[in-house]
Amino acid sequence: MPELTEVLPLAGMLIVIGAFAGVLAGLLGVGGGIILVPAFFYAFSVLGFESDYLMQICLGTSLATIIVTSIRSVLSHNKKGAVDWDILKTWAPGIVVGAVIGFLAVSSLRSVVLQGIFGVLAMVVGLYMGFGKSGWRLGEAMPRGVKRAALSPSLGFLSVLMGIGGGSFGVPVMSLFNVPIHRAVATAAGFGVIIAVPSVIGFLLVSIPAENQLPFSIGAVNLPTFAIVIAMTLITTPYGARLAHAMDPKPLKRVFAVFLTLVALNMLRKALGW
Repeated sequence: MPELTEVLPLAGMLIVIGAFAGVLAGLLGVGGGIILVPAFFYAFSVLGFESDYLMQICLGTSLATIIVTSIRSVLSHNKKGAVDWDILKTWAPGIVVGAVIGFLAVSSLRSVVLQGIFGVLAMVVGLYMGFGKSGWRLGEAMPRGVKRAALSPSLGFLSVLMGIGGGSFGVPVMSLFNVPIHRAVATAAGFGVIIAVPSVIGFLLVSIPAENQLPFSIGAVNLPTFAIVIAMTLITTPYGARLAHAMDPKPLKRVFAVFLTLVALNMLRKALGW
């Protein structure tokens, strides 16, 4: 049974992390996973839970929260008729395949390797957020056939490697293929469910040695972390959304892009042992 002195500091940090993630998600439209994974990693490390399996626990727990937040988001967007169900249905099989392959890759890699992968991919996301242009296009319609067969598994695979939902990669992909941004954001919420469900089933079944396990975990999913973060994001996301309507989020998005790039660089630094 874990000591109270271990549980209380962790709970306090997770309340702050969940609240911060919720506000940023509502304010900037970014997926929670891109914030939660590094936040979990640093919180668990500071409290002495660092191990070769730590990144697996961070990724699995982040994806578990995404199941709830993505379902809530896609239902909300669907009420406004913003979800493109044709894209969602035709891309779902490939995304599921990619998510399963992503889980298999994550389950066989050590924490330091996953830190490096997260760092590189987070830097790509941060640079796109900071310098990407809304007018950039790779095509006038979403790809089909061979292109879709290649892109959809890649989207699921990369998302699981980062412990994120569909937004960070799905929204840019759809935007580059001329899907209106509000429709892309709504449909990407559906991608999040498709990515998270099969991968979390796998993470729940992962065998973590007892000496490396966090208290009250099933496989690579920590249940108290999941519960606290879900509760806090549900409370604070609406406040972030209200702030987004009260101010111009574009400059803030650039600031967050810089912040995310610095987080990615620090993750890479730790992965390299510097």
